[in-house]
Amino acid sequence: MKRERRDTKKRGTMLSPKSSRRLGQDWQTTGAAGSLQNLKKFNNQDFSLLRASCLSQGLLFEDATFPAHVSSIGPNLLPEDKLWRIQWKRPTELQRNPQLIMDGVSRFDIMQGEIGNCWMLAALGSLTLQKRFLENVLPKDQGFQDDYAGIFHFRFWHFGDWVDVVIDDRLPLLNGRYLSVHPRTSNEFWPSLLEKAYAKLWGSYQNLHGGYISNALVDFTGGVQVQFSLKDPPSDLQKILKAADRSQCLMGCSTSGQLRNIELRNGIVQGHAYTVTGATKIRYKNGWVYIIRIWNPWGHGEWKGPWSDESPEWDHVEPKYKEALYREKNDGEFWMSCENFQEHFSWLYICNSTPTFLDFGDQNRTTWTVDRHISQQSPALTAGRNNYSPAGTLLRKSRYFFKVTDYDPKTYNVVISLIQKHAANTLDAQKLKTGFLIFRENSKVLKQDFALARDVTNYFILSPGTYAVIPVASEDQEFEFLLRIFLKNQDYNGEPDFPLSPVLPQDELRLNQDSLYKTIFLRYANQGSTIDASQLQQLLNEEVLQDEMASLGGRFSFDSCRGILALMDLNSNGRLTLQEFGSLWRHLAKYTDIFKREDRNHSGFLDVSELKSAILTAGLTINEHLLRLIALRYGDATRRIGFSDFACCMLRLETMTYAFQNLAEGGPQLSMTAVEWLTLVMYS
Repeated sequence: MKRERRDTKKRGTMLSPKSSRRLGQDWQTTGAAGSLQNLKKFNNQDFSLLRASCLSQGLLFEDATFPAHVSSIGPNLLPEDKLWRIQWKRPTELQRNPQLIMDGVSRFDIMQGEIGNCWMLAALGSLTLQKRFLENVLPKDQGFQDDYAGIFHFRFWHFGDWVDVVIDDRLPLLNGRYLSVHPRTSNEFWPSLLEKAYAKLWGSYQNLHGGYISNALVDFTGGVQVQFSLKDPPSDLQKILKAADRSQCLMGCSTSGQLRNIELRNGIVQGHAYTVTGATKIRYKNGWVYIIRIWNPWGHGEWKGPWSDESPEWDHVEPKYKEALYREKNDGEFWMSCENFQEHFSWLYICNSTPTFLDFGDQNRTTWTVDRHISQQSPALTAGRNNYSPAGTLLRKSRYFFKVTDYDPKTYNVVISLIQKHAANTLDAQKLKTGFLIFRENSKVLKQDFALARDVTNYFILSPGTYAVIPVASEDQEFEFLLRIFLKNQDYNGEPDFPLSPVLPQDELRLNQDSLYKTIFLRYANQGSTIDASQLQQLLNEEVLQDEMASLGGRFSFDSCRGILALMDLNSNGRLTLQEFGSLWRHLAKYTDIFKREDRNHSGFLDVSELKSAILTAGLTINEHLLRLIALRYGDATRRIGFSDFACCMLRLETMTYAFQNLAEGGPQLSMTAVEWLTLVMYS
């Protein structure tokens, strides 16, 4: 921190107290770690403590983790001679009366600078239209008032968690002009400071130079976004737009073009992101026209075709509607018809806390639930017929199950969102092509979606049944991901028949955290690179059976651990590597959750009926004969099964089921020798 003179007379505008927000079942408002009520501190910086320390010492904050240095700009954003000419100045040095906010927050406060971050600013423009989301990102406890100490903070959703990002207010200028976004009103600084916090989250200003509006929409809301191709749009695009506008979604759009930021004669910019700020149907002459309102984050530059400013179409609109919609001003915002929108734009992006934009009926009777999984996927075992993971390599992949109960063949009822974690917050992580496969029960691949992007999201109409999702990558490497499964529930009255926990259970959190399982593995490996059956037995009994209910059914025997090890031992050497143990750890997390769900009387055991339900919940099929045999093999004298035996049973049942499925992939008849089958069954 550097001692500077503070002017305590400078005051800024505070956000008004937040009105009550209706986010339905949005888990993000709970008190769980990483929620809006219990934020994670980015770089372990506490805004309140840092500001109090600065105020007590009469200092202005200087952020050592994102310094006023070219390292925060990035080495390749500008030529070297320009980089070293950059000056950093505080708003108090630039204006006599700086304010954070003047007359509320508006998209018209924003004007894009030299950095090509239209994708972020287009999302920000949409954010200003939805106060319930804006107030999450822009805290109201700051400004240029009496407790000004050169420190500000902003909140973003970052890979499953809301994080609080602290910055100092030194802004980069080149030749006396703002390097990045600059406010339309000279002494209003919320856009520049928010952009700086977002640049810090991503690692540098350079990392904001070129990106995807879909990423920013999710980072500003913690919601789910879906992209719609306007070159091959869904038949119900107008319904989707209407529902999105009605349910107060964030919306954006983009144009294609190899030459970016080139303005065509019609006023549309190639390779550019825009904000969709409205959509409505308007009476025109003797019929109706659907028009869309769009804003350019440049703050100027507009469409010059039909329904633009000064176009003759407005002369045929009733005065009351024209007065409400029409504004002749070069502020970057314009109207155009839906047909022209589809002709000149390439993609539409819609985002909300849940996929309400897919609801065309009465939204008061529709609820979406979400199941979340944060984990790390192992690479494929072998190369296959395609560039993704073929059926033969999916045997060891983590599968995540969900059950569809509500179904209408005319409306979407499932949305799958897979987000890969960025390496060091850079765009390089998007070079890994990721996606997911969807299976129906034990059938072959039903749906799949892949993209060279951070966020792969798609929507489906699925008939009732149990499904499995497998995250996969096109490259043979591990990747960390957040998987979210959104399910639509019609006529929601209380808990659904198949409840999905909006927050991961504590046991699953404990088991799924990769950093934790690696620590545990190394502790029991005795500084080696593998563990044997004896070490695995000690580990499972001491770590997995910590829960009193789980321990009631008995401990893991040495023989059981030898069987578990054999199922997960890809190298057939009688030992587990860290990677193999990680796969086992994730399986145990899933079985822990299922066991606790089905053990409704908290006895520490499952009876035959509960066991059947648990197997079906895991997405496996079973008949009464096989169920009876399993209960005899793994249950006690009364055919009850404890957690340790349940875990052994499920590992074997699931592995053998998918092994048979993969071996039989070539046709309905399984063709293999006795030695092949005995080798598989006896070792497992």
